[in-house]
Amino acid sequence: MSEMHIGDALKGFIRKSHLKNGIRAVQIEEVWETLMGKTIAKYTEKIQIIGKKLFIHTNVGPLKNELQYQKPQIIARVNEAFGEELINEVIIQ
Repeated sequence: MSEMHIGDALKGFIRKSHLKNGIRAVQIEEVWETLMGKTIAKYTEKIQIIGKKLFIHTNVGPLKNELQYQKPQIIARVNEAFGEELINEVIIQ
């Protein structure tokens, strides 16, 4: 039996489980202010990943409108921050 570091074992487990998107959503929430700025982060209520879609929840109408225009930049920033194609679509709710 080969030895494996605990970090490698956890990464393998997460990669194979259904927890990956939930963990990624939490990681995105942690860096959301850095990626999008304080104002957007302040009024963003919830972030979810389902498949390769990023769902951004906010009740602020003007912010929804602004985020609609920033979808390509959001995709690029999130994917760049994680070093992989994590998302390919943004849905504003």
